[in-house]
Amino acid sequence: MALLIAIMLAMLDNMIIGTAMPTIVGELGGVEHLSWVVTAYTLATAASTPIWGKVGDMYGRKGSFLTSIVIFLIGSALSGVAQDMGQLIGFRVIQGLGAGGLMVGVMAIIGDLIPPRERGRYQGMMAAVMALAMIGGPAVGGVITDHLGWRWTFYINLPLGIVALAMVTAVLHLPKKEATGRIDYPGAALLTVGITSIVLVTTWGGTEYAWGSARILGLSALGAAALAAFIWSQTRAAEPLMPLHIFRSRNFTLMSVIGFITGFVMFGGTLYLPLFQQSVQSASATNSGLLLLPMLLAMMLVSFIAGRATTRTGRYKLYPLLGGALMVVGLYLLSRMDTGTDRLTSGIFMAILGAGMGFLMQITMLVAQNSVELKDMGVASSTTTLFRTLGSSFGVAIMGALFTDRVREVMAERQGAAGVGAIDQTAQLDADGLAALPDPIAETYRIAVASGTHVAFLVAAAIAVIALAAAFFVKEVPLRGGPAAAQPRESDEPAVPVGG
Repeated sequence: MALLIAIMLAMLDNMIIGTAMPTIVGELGGVEHLSWVVTAYTLATAASTPIWGKVGDMYGRKGSFLTSIVIFLIGSALSGVAQDMGQLIGFRVIQGLGAGGLMVGVMAIIGDLIPPRERGRYQGMMAAVMALAMIGGPAVGGVITDHLGWRWTFYINLPLGIVALAMVTAVLHLPKKEATGRIDYPGAALLTVGITSIVLVTTWGGTEYAWGSARILGLSALGAAALAAFIWSQTRAAEPLMPLHIFRSRNFTLMSVIGFITGFVMFGGTLYLPLFQQSVQSASATNSGLLLLPMLLAMMLVSFIAGRATTRTGRYKLYPLLGGALMVVGLYLLSRMDTGTDRLTSGIFMAILGAGMGFLMQITMLVAQNSVELKDMGVASSTTTLFRTLGSSFGVAIMGALFTDRVREVMAERQGAAGVGAIDQTAQLDADGLAALPDPIAETYRIAVASGTHVAFLVAAAIAVIALAAAFFVKEVPLRGGPAAAQPRESDEPAVPVGG
């Protein structure tokens, strides 16, 4: 239960905060820095994820997990008392640093305590919690903001976190570790610079700055150089932050690729499907969130079923294949939507996509953990999580760029300067902005959004083919441990040999 609460904390935060952002800006001002409230949290989470994984491997899982919860709660409390936008952004960095350890800690602890054969069932439960957070987060955020005030969107983390803290302290027993080396600080610095540069490029490119601008090109070069230097440093470090030998396992490398693409599709899809529903299908902002239920419920149900089946049979190769195929089909069908597509049809298409992601979400972590030695469980969990996080950043950026360019192109073709002027600030109009447009321009905008959605999802379908191709090369290494198997300790031998 404590681990489920920790997952809920990590997933709910951005979902809740998004609903409260207009109110936050209204009170604190600083609308020009609005995006940084989310970006700062994302950057801190992504950059700290590999470090938390390595700290857990070296110094013990329980201590690092408790520390991450405490840091997250401190960041939440400080964010709730922020007096201006600058303070809020700074406190969100603290919160994000803690959040980086929550998801990795949960997955690594499960990897330590639960035999691989049993892990699918528990990871299916984690997927269910993640889906519930995605479904309920915006609604919960709206209720809290309307009735308690935006500061409680941060304070709500405190009672949940304290319960998780108490339960982990009381009931989670893991052997302590004595580190034989020290953290690879140069590697951590290089990886942080590389990840930060990549996330900023994907966040700013095409929005804050043109893709060909000096700032974006400079950040791209800096990110590439930092990551190249990081890879080189890992071959020299005594205790590498991300040991390169884990990539010698074919299965681990393939799961990293599949995880990246799953993140790409999931976050890109959940961002642009509500926009299509609001602009083309005339759904309200609240209803557009609820209309994602077919995708999220299918993802939750399929992930749970796949986890139980993996526990029962010990076999898993079929699920990445099914997941990759359904993801490609679902994205292709979504790309075929137009102004005449009704909600039932789009709901069926979303359910197909959700089923595909449900087969992939937790199986990727299970197979990745099953492909490394127990001593590398933390870095395996953090690396897989990092690839998924980076995939989400690229998904939002690439699908967003394709969508925006196509919308502007259609508006210019059909309405000329008037059409472009109507969306001069952004290609994404809310219900009020759409209602304020003259009828001919509003109708053209609906056509443009449908066209932009078509391009974005069609490209996503092509990229998802890579995940399907990768699934064909997965080698089914038997999962050791059955329902009656003893729980492994941190000092036990690895569940399977490396090289799967």
